[in-house]
Amino acid sequence: MRRAVLTLGGTVAGLAALLSFKTHPATLSASATPAAPAVGGNSAGGAGMQAGSATAPKQPAGKQSAGSKKQSATKQSSGGTTETTRTVTGAVESTQYGPMQVEVTLAGKRITNVKVLQETDLGSYSQQVDAMAIPKLTSETLAAQSAQIDAVSGASYTSQGYTESLQSALDKA
Repeated sequence: MRRAVLTLGGTVAGLAALLSFKTHPATLSASATPAAPAVGGNSAGGAGMQAGSATAPKQPAGKQSAGSKKQSATKQSSGGTTETTRTVTGAVESTQYGPMQVEVTLAGKRITNVKVLQETDLGSYSQQVDAMAIPKLTSETLAAQSAQIDAVSGASYTSQGYTESLQSALDKA
């Protein structure tokens, strides 16, 4: 009888603790481990790809730039104010699977486009992960209008390199 009471009490306490658990937004850390590859996952041209989010060819590792800023155009808005469109290149961020670098186009303070200049390049698995993750990261960036975006599940290192390069570009803008 005593065991039954203790078991029931422990079960109730455990259930109460489980139900009171609150999750927090995911944060990236340098000690994060990559997720296992999905069996039968999307191919490089999978359904998760979005139009207009193509990436530029990869640059050789020897031609990495620390980042740059260039003015593109100035246009007159309907309200009579001028809005400057500029492109800012983020720093090259090293990940376990290779370098990651993005270029951000801004109209005023609004992010209008993000282009990946360098992707992780450690074989076909890396290419498959990038093909799935980069369009999602770009979409989230345009929606959030900042580098405060969620990491893509199964692409921890790609997500971390992308957000760090994005943040460095935004810091320069």
